[in-house]
Amino acid sequence: MLFVGINPGLYTAFTGHHFARPGNRFWPALHGAGFSARLLHPCEQGELLRDGYGITNLVNRATATAEEVAPAEFAAGRKRLAAKVRRYRPQAVAFLGVGAYCQAFGIKSAVIGKQGERFEGAEVWVLPNPSGLNANYQLPDLVKLFRQLR
Repeated sequence: MLFVGINPGLYTAFTGHHFARPGNRFWPALHGAGFSARLLHPCEQGELLRDGYGITNLVNRATATAEEVAPAEFAAGRKRLAAKVRRYRPQAVAFLGVGAYCQAFGIKSAVIGKQGERFEGAEVWVLPNPSGLNANYQLPDLVKLFRQLR
């Protein structure tokens, strides 16, 4: 499984750990869905690799908000991601953010959940952005969706 974030926020870039900002619900959702035996701290992200899970971003440039990422950066990020997926061969790729997924693939909209197409041979899933700023999905909702993925 490869989890794909949008791009690092400034706090995450500073710490060097994915989803590091306090209030981000990625780690609690991951644990609640059974991907990890205990709640991991962002600095323990390497422990996921032992269980066959990876984390990356569509765009590597850190910004204060995802709205600062240009459409061309998403397109370039898709190409870089394709190379990673071909190299590491995950069974599934989970995009954490509907808008970023749509930008990267040049589509108008997408639904949450498993997508009909594959990406470089991997299943494609779209999940909500786990940022604490995303009030549309609370932690129990995220856990349920992450559990469906698992």
